[in-house]
Formats: sequence, C-alpha cells, structure tokens
Amino acid sequence: MPGVRSHTGPHANPEAPTVNDLVALVAAHGALVVFAATLAARVGAPVPAAPFLVAAASLQGVSLAAVLTAAVVASVLGDGAWFLAGRRHGYRMLRLLCKVSISPDSCVTQSESFFGRWGGLSLLAAKFLPGVSVVAPPMAGALGMSTLAFIGHETLASALWAACFLVLGLVFRGQVQAVLDTLSTMGGGALAALALVVIGYLALRYWRRRHFLRNTGLLRIGVDELRALVDGDDAPVILDVRSALGRSSDTRCIPGALPMDLDDLRRAVHTPPPDRLIVAYCNCPNDASAVAAARLLADAGRPAARPLAGGLEAWIAAGHPTAHHATPTADNGDGAAPGFPHATSVGT
Repeated sequence: MPGVRSHTGPHANPEAPTVNDLVALVAAHGALVVFAATLAARVGAPVPAAPFLVAAASLQGVSLAAVLTAAVVASVLGDGAWFLAGRRHGYRMLRLLCKVSISPDSCVTQSESFFGRWGGLSLLAAKFLPGVSVVAPPMAGALGMSTLAFIGHETLASALWAACFLVLGLVFRGQVQAVLDTLSTMGGGALAALALVVIGYLALRYWRRRHFLRNTGLLRIGVDELRALVDGDDAPVILDVRSALGRSSDTRCIPGALPMDLDDLRRAVHTPPPDRLIVAYCNCPNDASAVAAARLLADAGRPAARPLAGGLEAWIAAGHPTAHHATPTADNGDGAAPGFPHATSVGT
C-alpha cells in the first residue's frame, strides 16, 4: 500500500495487532477513522482526535478532502447534540458534561468568559482549548444562541480546526512517517506503549478533576439555612457571582443579592464589607465560581464567606422566593455603583 511501509519485528506475533496494522487501517479508511475519532472526542470522550488528522495527512493515498469533510461533519454532529442538550436542559447539562469529559468544573466559567467577550467566535477559540472545547457548544445552547448562528460558527470553526492539523501532517510528513516506521518495527510493544500513554493521559485528566474537587471542598451553606438567615435579624450579604452573560440569560436571583462577578469582586475585595456573613452563589458545577469568590474573600481577611450549596437552582427548587436584577444604567440616581443594581423582589 502506498505510503505504508511494512515492518515486522523478529519476535512479533503475526496474529497480534501492530502499529503497522493501524497505519494500514488509517491509510485504507482515513476518512472513516477520523470521523469516528472526532465524533468520540466531540461527544465528550477523552479521545485525542488531532493525532488522527495529522497521521492521515502524512500518509500517501489518503483523500484530504474526504478527511476534512469527515472531521467537519463529525464535529458539527457531536457539538450539535450538546448544543441542543444545552438549549433544553441549560446548566444542568454542563454539570454532566464536566463529569463525562473528566474536565475541571471551572471550564464552565472560562467558557462563559469567552462567550461574553467574543460571542459566536468563541466557538473557534474553544476548538483549541482543552476542557473548554467540550463545554462551549452546550454553553451556546444554554445562553440562547440561534441554531443557524451555531451551525454557521461551528462549521467554520470545525473546518479551520481540522485544516490546521491536516496542514501540520503535510508539512511534517517525513517526520511523522519516520515515527510511524519506528513504531511499526516494535510490533505489539508499540501498541502497549501507546496504551500506556493513553492511560497516563486519562489518569492525568482524572487527577486534575479530583484535585479541583478537593480544592472546592469549602464548608457550604444550605438553601434552607440561608433562607432562615435572610428572614432573621442578622441577614447575610449575598453575592450573585454569575457572569454578566449568565445573569442576562436568567435574570432571576435571590432577593437582595448583589450582582458581582469574580472580576468585580477582585476589584472590590479590599473594600471592607459589612461585618456580616457573606454568601456567594452561582449556577455552575460544584459551585465553582462561588467557591472561588469565598476563597478570594478569605484571602483578603474575610473568612466568614461561604458558597451556597447548589446555587440558584437549588434555591429555586426548594421553592424559595426569587427576585430579578434591575437593568443597570449609567447613573441610577441613588448612589449605587454602576454594575451593582438593586434587586426587585418578586415572589414565586
């Protein structure tokens, strides 16, 4: 087969699959292999699709047009499924996706930041950012992006992403072929080595997620406990630390909550707040932003800051009253700082 050199180690088991067999498979069915790897990666499986694109482009006889088309179609299908799930289930789907992809839950906050700054173009940047790439499509759905806008941005982003790795395979064809030839001479041992690399990659992803979860193990306050404090004589200061984009997509809030995302909090963290308990909440997996806010306050000398367990969704699910953030204006006439509007109570 053109572009695939056959090498068999002196002690190789002729019945055992080798790297040479995998290379032959890619050479014969490049588009199908790339489609399967890309689709698996896009639905959240911890499978690196880029190496398959690079390998396919480095082999002679593989149709680059077919491989590019397969990668784009698989990417749009996989991301499209998560987009629709995000539109239907909102942030609850993001919690599931963080677990499926073994990604730290902070990737949701990062995706919100991208969308707030770049809109649909953030889908392009997300393609090249591990962790964020799998969260961006359902985030687009949860934030209300139209289906046509998503398909347009997603198709462009997928084409550019796939083309980049195909170009790498073409430019470094000689080097890639040399690596494949070396692996082929190793027989089954090369597959074992590759399996160890994959296992190590998965173990690293898992360790990063567990490390993140350990760091978010702050003592939380429950929604019923917070409701009792709000109704009492010593009500806490409540911070809604969702991003501006997240608050605009869902204006509901806990009555009296101050809208203050993490960037706002970093600028105001040294301003002495009232001598009361501070409760931060968000709508992100494992209360990631609320935990980050509590840590910021603790580092600034305010240890009496606690994240709300379950965030706004848990508060609403418990049947507690909600409010809506008033639309911020340049000057609301009451001395409130711009970007920190009052909340108008609306019982549920």
